[in-house]
Amino acid sequence: MDKVSSRSSTDPEKHADGSSLGSEPVVNPVLEAKVWRKLDLWILPVVSIFYLLSFLDRTNIGNAKVAGLMTQLHMTPRQYSIALTVTYVPYIAAELPSNLHTVGPNWMLPTMITLWGVVTACQGTVKTYGGLLACRFFLGLLEGGVFPGIVLYLSFFYPRMRLQTRVAGFFSTASLSGAFGGILAYGIIQLNGQHGHSGWQWIFIIEGVITVFFGLLSFFLLPASPATARFLNEEERAYVNAKLVEDGVINESADGFNWGDVVKGFFSIHIMLVGVIFFFSGTFTPSIVQSLGYTASRAQLMSVPPFSVAFVLTMITSWVSDRYRCRGLVTIFASVLCVVGFAMFLGSKNHHVQYGSLFLSIPGTYLMAPAISTWNANNAAPYVRRATAIAFGFIMTNSGGILATWLLGTLSPAPLYTKATRILLSFSVLMGAFALLNILYLTRENKKKAEVRANSSRSNEEVGLGDRSAWFVYSL
Repeated sequence: MDKVSSRSSTDPEKHADGSSLGSEPVVNPVLEAKVWRKLDLWILPVVSIFYLLSFLDRTNIGNAKVAGLMTQLHMTPRQYSIALTVTYVPYIAAELPSNLHTVGPNWMLPTMITLWGVVTACQGTVKTYGGLLACRFFLGLLEGGVFPGIVLYLSFFYPRMRLQTRVAGFFSTASLSGAFGGILAYGIIQLNGQHGHSGWQWIFIIEGVITVFFGLLSFFLLPASPATARFLNEEERAYVNAKLVEDGVINESADGFNWGDVVKGFFSIHIMLVGVIFFFSGTFTPSIVQSLGYTASRAQLMSVPPFSVAFVLTMITSWVSDRYRCRGLVTIFASVLCVVGFAMFLGSKNHHVQYGSLFLSIPGTYLMAPAISTWNANNAAPYVRRATAIAFGFIMTNSGGILATWLLGTLSPAPLYTKATRILLSFSVLMGAFALLNILYLTRENKKKAEVRANSSRSNEEVGLGDRSAWFVYSL
């Protein structure tokens, strides 16, 4: 993404939470409430709908599967898993380039959403398995930069300890899309047979048209940066810029592009530890719900309550994380929910108990993503390193998504998904373990930095260290 164009040459010493080390923080109580509220009202709804439609258009193949996609295209479970995998490969390949591009986000994101909407609608017209594979490939290519791009984009508008609730605000639409997508699919499949199209085809066509419409509209809605946001006046723009400089989000002297920061964005220890957590996260639900004995239509509706709970818990835990600065602890809490949920699903043959387990595993999976996404963004600086770290996290999580696709497909078939559930249970334990390991590592690094600050001055430190500076305190 483009960097924020309005910058300051000041570089105050700062904590990772935005408070300053050795300088007075910028505080204006009147503007403090006003500017963030304005940004929330103008930016969050747009990016939230972006991600809602992205998640909906990528995962509605699960709803289409329940509605008869596999039967009509004569697909085997293995072919279905291949169709999902074909989406992930270009999706992963697009994530880093999309974060390092030079096109403004106010042009890039709307263009992507409009084009993938066209591809989504085209899926509803395919007659062969090969046609479906082609559509899935281009869908992944066009959607790949959405999540990392939005996280990076928001990181240029909000200080670090205000970021997770905003990431959760748009990411929660993923869990909301699970509920909304189920309801929408339930209604759409009632069109089965209308104008020569099956219910699963109408799912793709109608949802694709909705995406194209919003994509075109968003060209007029999305600001390029705080400095160009028309809904902020000059005083408000200056205040937002000052807060971002104070927080270390903006640093003109260190924000230029260099390949060394790209490498550090991949191989810093704390980024790799969070990357492992990204890899282990993920699940797939509409088919699971149907495997519990519900009819296709009923399965769409039964997926709604667990996703609704996930939405509420994601917002609550993100507020707690920002308020008490505890990204790692929230990640561990999410892993515990997943452990208990998968253990219930694995340990009981009662469909009511297995369905109840989804109220733990699905919220655990969804509330973890904003925590680790923000944790990743908080602890990577300067700009290029942060952009790379964010992209790396999503490369890892989508690589894990490929594994999850096969676990819930040919390698561990319905209705029990026994092998898959055992592996996901193990992954849930490992997510908590790696989160704890990262907390311990960052705590040790912060202590080392404190010792350096106590025995030296900022002027003696090498320029351009970014998050490796002794004056950059890692977020826990």
